[in-house]
Amino acid sequence: MTHRPVLLGVNIDHAATLRQARYRGQHTSHLAEPSPLEFTRQALLAGTDGITVHLREDRRHIQAEDILAIAQLPNVRLNLEMACTPAMLEFALQLKPAAVCLVPESREEVTTEGGLDVVGHFQRVQPIVQALGCAKIEVSLFINAEAEQIKASQATSAPVVELHTGAFAHAWGTAHEKVARNELHQGAELAHQLGLIVNAGHGINYDNIRGIMTLPHLHELNIGHSIVSRALFVGVQSAVREMKQHLQIRA
Repeated sequence: MTHRPVLLGVNIDHAATLRQARYRGQHTSHLAEPSPLEFTRQALLAGTDGITVHLREDRRHIQAEDILAIAQLPNVRLNLEMACTPAMLEFALQLKPAAVCLVPESREEVTTEGGLDVVGHFQRVQPIVQALGCAKIEVSLFINAEAEQIKASQATSAPVVELHTGAFAHAWGTAHEKVARNELHQGAELAHQLGLIVNAGHGINYDNIRGIMTLPHLHELNIGHSIVSRALFVGVQSAVREMKQHLQIRA
């Protein structure tokens, strides 16, 4: 069977996390490093298919100024992760990125934990999906691979779901791995049957990517922390190219 290549979206948030650890409040200084903009340039040179950023309410890593600068780079396909709030919707409509992924957000979490509860917050999610769609922005919903969440996502008219792979990442190499992978497999099959594009992300690294690549109907993977971490040792371009090679290997 011939498979089309799975696309790679590089999440650069944690390049900004490293910068903020030293230069919080001084991110516009010429001294502030590492530069998320330069990290993006290097990832694009290495052939990434997209750049993902999550502008959080507390601005813990990526800043609005970073995103505006990145958006000006040539040939960048920008995917903005954002909470379902009026302020973020306004920012997205002004920015007009290629794609927006709606995610849950909590100030207490270190990184996004768990998928968006589309079922419980349908009346809040659907208008934002429609507003973004009207602006010709591709919308994805970051959800757990649960049937009710997948069906609710389709009902919002979002064309894409991004399956939360965190549970699988935590289970990798344990007795729970097969169960977690089966849940993702079933979720991907259902989403595909409902006409949804299937993306995935969270906790994917250079090891467990082997398990992720067994999932059906994958269109794009969004991977951040692992690539940023690898880049500390081998450089951004090598880290991105290595992950891209993994995405060519299908079970």
